[in-house]
Amino acid sequence: MADLKTTYCGLTLKNPIVVGASNLVTEVDNLVKLEKAGAAAIVYKSLFEEQIQLETLEMENTHDDYSNWDAEHDSFFPKLKHGGPAEHLLRLRQARNAISIPLIGSLNAVYHDTWVEYAQKMADTGIDALELNFYASENDFEADPASIEKNQLEILKDVRKAIRIPVIVKLSPYYTNTLSLVSRMDKAGAAGFVLFNRLFQPDIDIEGQKHHFPYNFSNENDNRLALRYAGLLYSKIHGSIIANTGILNGHDVIKMLLAGADAVQVVSVIYKKGIGYIEQLLADLEKWMEKKGYGSINEFKGKLSKENLTDPFAYKRAQYVDILMRSEIFMQYHPKRGELHDKHEDYSE
Repeated sequence: MADLKTTYCGLTLKNPIVVGASNLVTEVDNLVKLEKAGAAAIVYKSLFEEQIQLETLEMENTHDDYSNWDAEHDSFFPKLKHGGPAEHLLRLRQARNAISIPLIGSLNAVYHDTWVEYAQKMADTGIDALELNFYASENDFEADPASIEKNQLEILKDVRKAIRIPVIVKLSPYYTNTLSLVSRMDKAGAAGFVLFNRLFQPDIDIEGQKHHFPYNFSNENDNRLALRYAGLLYSKIHGSIIANTGILNGHDVIKMLLAGADAVQVVSVIYKKGIGYIEQLLADLEKWMEKKGYGSINEFKGKLSKENLTDPFAYKRAQYVDILMRSEIFMQYHPKRGELHDKHEDYSE
């Protein structure tokens, strides 16, 4: 039987399947089922400071609506304050006590001080690692890109100083030089990197002529960018690499490991096919390893990374160069449009 164990951010995982942050993991029953199905670790739903701020504002507005009602009533409500992250922390402790596999917290704060404060409070719940969810959707034309990266680096450094558990960074791909930022964060002490954050984007309802915000699951080939960066980063940084977004079947898991990822995060496929599908992912991985004669993941992890390939185009404009080369070949030997189309399909297989 193949050995599926892997190491991620200093944590020993029984296999490379990590369940990513979502509403799915907020129920204790689901956590237990995920562990039973074979999940090696679980990332708990993110603590969003923006949500706390919004709830606090709504609470204050409700109280203000009924303040100074008359001379005898300053307010109809008792003097209450929003509990801040208290409810999330309570649920995080309950989750930690419900399962034996590693539990990773996820944090998305707004202010520098609260990044550190909330990180400390989350670490105190007993989680095994903390994921800093650097989700930023800039809409300020004057924001300096260098200052954005500098701020995130400073947050990472201060959180690292404040807590003892591994600190993981979850990044979006929208940086001028993602490799440079990862390298600097790696040197700053990040234990690992999640590639990449799936950003939610607005859509427009043309009939109602209004914005709406659909929940979009990952689709096939959404993982290509993560695969590319996993291949580029393998052996170049000290931190671990975890591929996220578009991991929908066993083949996707294998591809990411071959590129150089230490593990993968899955969410959409669990929603689509159920918690039990984790068993199928693991079965597909184990079957492939046995077929290829691999006894452990370390025997093939990174085999197709940039570090281990001699092809200069594999991770540099690979698809573009491939298309150019094929176009020249087929236009030379198959000048007819229809014939070219048919032959191209045969060649691509």
